[in-house]
Amino acid sequence: MKKRNLLPKKDLYFNKSRPGKKVMEIISENKMFEGLQGVYRHNSSALKCEMTFAVFMPSLPQDMQIPVLWFLSGLTCTHENAMLKAGAQKFAQEHNIAVIFPDTSPRGTNIPDDDAYDLGQGAGFYLNATQSPWKKNYKMWDYLVLELPSVIEKNFSVNISKQSVMGHSMGGHGALLMALRLNNQFKSVSAFAPICNPMKSDWGRKQFSAYLGNDESLWENYDASVIAQKTNFSGPILIDTGSNDQFLNLLSVDSLSKVLKKRGLDANFRMNDGYDHSYYFIATFMEEHINFHAAALSKNLT
Repeated sequence: MKKRNLLPKKDLYFNKSRPGKKVMEIISENKMFEGLQGVYRHNSSALKCEMTFAVFMPSLPQDMQIPVLWFLSGLTCTHENAMLKAGAQKFAQEHNIAVIFPDTSPRGTNIPDDDAYDLGQGAGFYLNATQSPWKKNYKMWDYLVLELPSVIEKNFSVNISKQSVMGHSMGGHGALLMALRLNNQFKSVSAFAPICNPMKSDWGRKQFSAYLGNDESLWENYDASVIAQKTNFSGPILIDTGSNDQFLNLLSVDSLSKVLKKRGLDANFRMNDGYDHSYYFIATFMEEHINFHAAALSKNLT
């Protein structure tokens, strides 16, 4: 069986309308489980700064369509945390799925920041900020929904219309938002210890006030428990939380569970005895989550 050349064609790294201007830069590429783990940089028009992201590409026959799984990370994280610690690549290779690891916020010396770990750089909360000084750069919703998918599709041999999304903590919040707000653009969604009702949590109210102002009607666009009340999402949902999670009271998982149960959506909430909020927890259940998404994606590849 003929194998795909793992390295994307070099001409895909250049914007042909502006000869010589790179639209994506290779930082590193390493063979992993017969696939390729790469790290890349590009200039983001949405965030007005350079952004780094990672992509794991499985080794596949040239004529095979590659579905996509997004992994959104939590507070303080970059693309590196899940790429290095979550253990997704082995199972992604087994199921022929590309995995994308974006960053969690805009970055740079000229980007607004805060001394607190849960605001500013590393804490983008996957929304479009409307308040100063954040509104110029903190457009993570537009970046993830509009810009980065286009970059991925232009530079890698994937079918972006066949995609699922997962995340951890703040990234679980982002994953749930993308799936529930965009209805059936994603085939499945899963999350580890997600922030489920940020309007009612200290991991949410502080950030929404800073990024969005005091009009709480604007906050509702970024709260999974509110969006779930009107979503048309029909794919399966898997949410894992640990009983020893030190941030359990900030997550409000029960709020989302009640809404989804009332709506009759296909959602499985699991409380895992003894596990905490760390990547040890994520790595333990990563195979099950990849299997979960692979089943949903395979149904939509025929």
